[in-house]
Order: sequence, then structure tokens, then C-alpha cells
Amino acid sequence: MTHAPRLPLAVGLPMAVASGLAIPVQGRINGALGARLGDGIAAAVVSFSTGLIVMVLVSLLAPRGRAGLARILPALRERRFPPYYALAGGIGAFFVFAQSFTVGLLGIALFTVATVTGQTLSGLLVDRLGIGPAGKKSVTGIRVIGCILTIAAVSWAVSPRFAGAAADASGAGSAAAGPADPTTLLLPIILPVLAGFLMSFQQAMNGTATVHYGTPIAATLVNFIAGTCVLWVAWSIKVAVAGPANPLPGEWWYYLGGPMGCVFIGLGALLVRSLGVLVTGLGMIAGQLLGSLGLDLLVPTPGTVVEAATVLGTLLTLASIVVATLPWPRGAFRR
Repeated sequence: MTHAPRLPLAVGLPMAVASGLAIPVQGRINGALGARLGDGIAAAVVSFSTGLIVMVLVSLLAPRGRAGLARILPALRERRFPPYYALAGGIGAFFVFAQSFTVGLLGIALFTVATVTGQTLSGLLVDRLGIGPAGKKSVTGIRVIGCILTIAAVSWAVSPRFAGAAADASGAGSAAAGPADPTTLLLPIILPVLAGFLMSFQQAMNGTATVHYGTPIAATLVNFIAGTCVLWVAWSIKVAVAGPANPLPGEWWYYLGGPMGCVFIGLGALLVRSLGVLVTGLGMIAGQLLGSLGLDLLVPTPGTVVEAATVLGTLLTLASIVVATLPWPRGAFRR
């Protein structure tokens, strides 16, 4: 086990925010690829496969990557952490599938606030259980308040999308602008909420594995191996049942989703030891929200609804993140 120094909050939190900025761009790319292929699972396969290629190259070419590579099998054989932690990449595979399947329906901002709900709640739970390398962190009143504010903000930001669906049904927009019945959005919203909820567990598992591998490079590589295997099996079943997707596109930018996932997973595995799962997740959420709202404002997809409530709900979510991460006096609001 390695004993790298922990990062202070003033350093780690901005790094978490910066890594979060990559997620909405990845979501837009994977969503566009899913629409182009006509198959969300195929898009997730492409994203994870390209990410795996990147991580194999990094692991072989970088000295720390090679050192971490040599520690993977001994750590698993000696059961230095629960063996199922090596399967955390399956959660990442589900997250990428949710991106590919739902971003085109919801818009990147709505997809992001849905993942915020799940990730915020599970971050609190995972820290309390002590699953991550930072150990157990007390559930304080201020953290609970931050979670409640986040859920309220998500509800506020989501509300224009349902209103927009009803308006489109009355003839104001085209069929591509959104479904007429808001209940048809239930599954597309549940998927990113569940994906966000599981992300905190993935980060905790990766952080623990990173401590024993000695580098987040190895943990990220193992993630992409597990996720790629899961997705290839799922895609093979889908092809056997429903046939193949459309041909792969020739534009190079469709293949950047995987490398962006490498950044997000790697930094998450590095930061949870210093910041804990909840604070790392909240910092990444801040980056997601800022990046996703910017994308929906500057380069919106058809059907994207960005109204005052979306903007104000996003700002309220950021405020709740600040509340939950402020250095409150020890013992204040403790449960």
C-alpha cells in the first residue's frame, strides 16, 4: 500500500470541478454518437473501447503506469480489498449507456441535474459507510441540508422540460422537440438518477483500489477493462435480438468520449482519498452543471429547454454544493 500525501481542500476541490467539466462534453458526444448509430449500447461500446485503448497505451508507456500494472494481480490475489471492487467499471459502463440513451431526449443540462440527485444522496451514504479510502465521515446536519437543497434545485431546473413537452403537444413545436406526454420522460430521467447514485460507489471503489495499486492509472485501466467487457456482452445480445446498429461515423470527434472518461475516472480515483466521496462528487457536479448549462445555451440540441428556472435551479444547486463543503466548526449540525 502506498502513502501518498493527501491534497488540501483548496487544491483538490478545483481539480474536481475541472474534471467535472469533461462530463457534459462526453455526454454530448456519446448522445450524438448514440443518435447517429441508432443504438445507445453501441455508442457506449465505442466510448469504452476507445477509452480502454488510451489506458492500455498510458499503462504501457508511462513509468507509473507500468508500476501500477505490476501491482494489479498481486493486490487482487492477496485480497487487499474486496475483489468485486475490480468490477466498478460496470457502473461506468451503465453511466455511459445512460448518457448515450438519454442525452438526446433530455438535453445535457437536464441529464446532469438528474445525475446530481443520485450522486449527492449516495455520496452522503458512501461516506457514512466508510467504503472509500478516506474512511467514515460523519453525517452532519449541514451535509443533509446541502442534499435537500440540491434535490429542490433539481426539481426546479427540471420543471421547464415538462412544461415544454406539454407546449409541444399543443402544436408549438415539432415531434423532435420533446414527447407529448411527460410520463414518457420517466425512464430517461430514472436512468441518469440511478447512474448518478451508483457513481459514488464507483469512486469509492476506485479510490480504495488506487491506494493499493499506487496510481489511479491502474485503477482506471481496470475500470475500462470491466466496463468494456460488460458492454460488449450486452451489445452482442442486442445484436442477436435486434440486429446491428448503423455504420460507424467517419468524423473523429465522435471518438473523444472515451478519453474524456479516462480523465474523469482517473481524477475521481485520485481525489476521493483526500476529499472523501461526497466532496469529490460535489466538486465534479459543480463542473458538470457549469459545463452542461453552457453547452445547452451555446450549442443546444433539438428539444433542449433552457429557461429561467433551469438557470436559477442550476445556481441553487451550486449554492448547495458550497454549503455542504464549507469548513463549518467541528461539531456544528452533527447528527
